[in-house]
Amino acid sequence: MFQVFWQFFKLGWVSFGGPAAHIGYFQRHFVQQLGWIPQDRFASTLALCQFLPGPASSQLGFAIGYQRAGLGGAVAAFIGFTLPSFLLMLALALAGQAWASQPATLVIINGLKLFALVVVADAVLTMAGQFCRQRLTLTIAVLTATLLWLLSGLFAQFLALLAAALAGALWLRRAAGETPDQHRTIRPNWPFLLLFAGLLLVLPLLSLGGSAALFADVYQAGSLVFGGGHVVLPLLQGLLADRISQETFLTGYAAAQAMPGPMFTLATFLGAGLLPATPVLGALVATFGVFLPGFLLVLALQHGWQALAARPRLAGAVAGINAAVVGLLLAALYQPVFVASVTGAPALAAAALGLLALRVFKCPLLVLIPAFMLSGFWL
Repeated sequence: MFQVFWQFFKLGWVSFGGPAAHIGYFQRHFVQQLGWIPQDRFASTLALCQFLPGPASSQLGFAIGYQRAGLGGAVAAFIGFTLPSFLLMLALALAGQAWASQPATLVIINGLKLFALVVVADAVLTMAGQFCRQRLTLTIAVLTATLLWLLSGLFAQFLALLAAALAGALWLRRAAGETPDQHRTIRPNWPFLLLFAGLLLVLPLLSLGGSAALFADVYQAGSLVFGGGHVVLPLLQGLLADRISQETFLTGYAAAQAMPGPMFTLATFLGAGLLPATPVLGALVATFGVFLPGFLLVLALQHGWQALAARPRLAGAVAGINAAVVGLLLAALYQPVFVASVTGAPALAAAALGLLALRVFKCPLLVLIPAFMLSGFWL
């Protein structure tokens, strides 16, 4: 089990570039170099993680650890891969509390907010190209964004996702095709599935405070994140907007781009800020809560997911949800990201140039981040 932790811990310090890059690191390290998992099983496990809500690359690492050393190996893989990013985001949050009132800090934050605009815009364009290739999926994305521009809050987001799933199940199911797997019996691991559903349904009904309330909120966000780490921004913003400023959200989101490991450690930064009297506890609770739903689903469905995903209606529902996720991100691109970051024409010009550098010239994030931090001094 320590070997599992050590291998993922090493990767956790160097895995820059987001979920797609993480998957490449895992394939190279665990399939080609170590031979822990054959290529066909790696591919099928990756498909499961893409199918479920949650952080796909972290779920993939969790599943690899599980297949290597059981539940203990899965936990070791999660801790190892997440720990470097957790420590860096916690240190940033603690430093931010001490330096928040300094003029230079405010200037740097303004630059990071612009960088967040560039990253979210890039995510919208990338995911639209992947999930909105048909007229219906593009319509779902635009209608979702429209709804969320008019009605803010988590309920509107949930309503949009539900409507998109229904539309996809009705009108996108043909894309799934007919396969023999769809007629197989599905046998999920019921204790894990029931625990996931029970926490999701019961926690919002309880009158909680402090760290328990924080756990409930981030657990909800982690349960609804389809489409990768970028989507956690609007979900957490919708849940926590009344308790934390937009500047803090965007600063943490921008900083998460620069960190190795999973982007979901944005929750680490936010948790430390939401419980300032006990920032380490807040960071731990938020990190555990946002990752837990995806991991429970991996444990519940990893042995029967092929039969589940092969069913045309469900595959269509997933296609509809993916399209709605694009709309959710598009809505977040305007509020809070654009509204909080663009203060005039120079800022808009800097964001446009940053998007050009990122998408067309493939400028590394580690170059763009300090550039935008410095840009705050002259914008």
